[in-house]
Amino acid sequence: MATEFETIIVERDEGVVTVTMNRPSRKNAANGTMWRELLDIFNDVASDRNDRVMVLTGAGDAFCSGADLGDATDVAGRPGDPYLVQMRALNDVALRLHRLPKPTIAKVGGVAAGAGMSMALGCDLVVASDSARFSQIFSKRGLTVDFGASWLLPRFIGLHRAKELAFFADIIDADQAAEFGLVNRVVPAAELDGFVEEWARRLAAGPPLALSMTKSLLNNSFAASMDEALEDEARSQSVNFASADTAEAISAFVHKREPRFEGR
Repeated sequence: MATEFETIIVERDEGVVTVTMNRPSRKNAANGTMWRELLDIFNDVASDRNDRVMVLTGAGDAFCSGADLGDATDVAGRPGDPYLVQMRALNDVALRLHRLPKPTIAKVGGVAAGAGMSMALGCDLVVASDSARFSQIFSKRGLTVDFGASWLLPRFIGLHRAKELAFFADIIDADQAAEFGLVNRVVPAAELDGFVEEWARRLAAGPPLALSMTKSLLNNSFAASMDEALEDEARSQSVNFASADTAEAISAFVHKREPRFEGR
C-alpha cells in the first residue's frame, strides 16, 4: 500500500523513484514534517530492492529554499525537542541521503539555498536548469552551515571557495555553480526533465551491486590510503565476480546484446 505524505510526492516508475519536495508556496522550505518524511522515504528507498535510482527535486519554481524557520520549535525530530536534539535529527537525514546505497540525482530548477543547497550537493549527481540559483544563505540568518555543507563544500570546491560561499552567503547562478564544480550539468529549463530522466533510466538499467559498491568506494576515498582503497576495490570486485549480474554482463557481451541486471 502506498504511503501518504503531507509534504513530499513519491513516484515510482521502472526502478526510478522521484521524490518531489512539495511546499511550493514556501519555495519548498523544509519544516519538521518534511524532514521526517524525507528520512522515511530515504530509508524506504534504501531497503527496497526494486528501487534502482532516486531523483530528488522540488515542486513549482524552486528546489528547496532551506529550512523553514517560521516554526523554530519544529526544526526536525520531535516538535519541542532541544535544538541540539533536533539538529541531530536533521543530521540523520543528511547521513541517510549520503549513505543511500543507490545512485541519487538532484534535479535543481530554481533556488537551492541553505540546507536545500546542501541537500542537492548530498546527492551523487546534480543537474541544474539554467534558471537555478544556489546560496549558502546561513550567515545572512545568523547561522552556521549545516546539512553536511562544512564537509561537502571543501571537498567539492576547495577550502577558500567554500569559505567564500559560506562567509558571504551570495547567490550564484547555475553557470557559476558549474564553474565552481558544484553541479554536473547545466541544461535549458525546458530540457531539465528529459535530461534527468535519461540519466535516471541509464542508472536504473545498470548493475545495482556494482553501482552501489562504486558509490561507496568513491565516498570513502578521501578517508582511505591508496593501500586501503586498493584492498576495498579487491573486496568489491570479488563480490562482483561471484554475482549473477557480472555473469549476465559477460554473456551479454559475448552474444552482442544488452544485459539485464537483477541486483544479485
